[in-house]
Amino acid sequence: MSLKDQLNKHGLAPSKKFGQNFLVNPGTARRIVSLGQFSAQDTVMEVGVGMGALTSIIAEQVNQVIGIEIDRGIIRYHQNEKTLPSNVKLVHEDILKLDFKKYFEQTGGELKIIANLPYSISNPFIFKVLDNHHLVSRVTVMLQKEVADRLTATPGSKEYGIPTVLLNAKAQVTPLLKIKPAEFHPRPKVDSQVIDIQFLHASFPVPFDYFKKVVRHGFANRRKTLLNNLLSAQLFAVDQEKRAVRIRLENELNKVKLKPTIRAESLTIAQFIELSQALRSQFRDD
Repeated sequence: MSLKDQLNKHGLAPSKKFGQNFLVNPGTARRIVSLGQFSAQDTVMEVGVGMGALTSIIAEQVNQVIGIEIDRGIIRYHQNEKTLPSNVKLVHEDILKLDFKKYFEQTGGELKIIANLPYSISNPFIFKVLDNHHLVSRVTVMLQKEVADRLTATPGSKEYGIPTVLLNAKAQVTPLLKIKPAEFHPRPKVDSQVIDIQFLHASFPVPFDYFKKVVRHGFANRRKTLLNNLLSAQLFAVDQEKRAVRIRLENELNKVKLKPTIRAESLTIAQFIELSQALRSQFRDD
């Protein structure tokens, strides 16, 4: 029975509200799961169970699957039809509101995630995972290719921005499998890409919240120089007039060998880290 017939039989349809595009190629599903490199002892969180294209394959390979699904109709279907193996636990939850710590404790200290996301929540999901990076070891995620390109972009490119810098500062990000629209029902209008995110749990040289603030303000207006963005953001609580603060900022940029005319998209991650260290040592944070 085709996926479309299966959906019709049970009174289901892909939800535009939830941005559902169901994977229909079993071979592609197996390739995606293999990219997660799971072991028999793992507890894996799957985000977006859908019709279970990945779920049963993951369940064959690991100890337990925690399936996070926002669509109650999909959960009822799996529960009523008993479509999934016994080591799959379905949870009705919005991933963007999920308490990661709760599930981290259930996994014994190593949370691995595999996700086939609605394109509309790609960036919020990445930032959610990034906020919980200390709880997550690895994420294998399928995204709109345009988003994947941003997350793997290089300095100086138009795709390089806040998500690129923040994620790559904390993780090794690798582009993997490209997937065409024909692999889904309904067909999306764009290509997809699977990327691998492996978080690096080494100590970070500057408080990460401070680093995030510098990066976000640095990219606030891509047409402005880094210097002017930092000045406009009033990032530093100093009792000096703007010209004096500008001079101090120029001095700090000079110390880390950055020209006052440079824009944020030209900085490497290492340069952002060095800049954050310099600024934090010289300015009192708000």
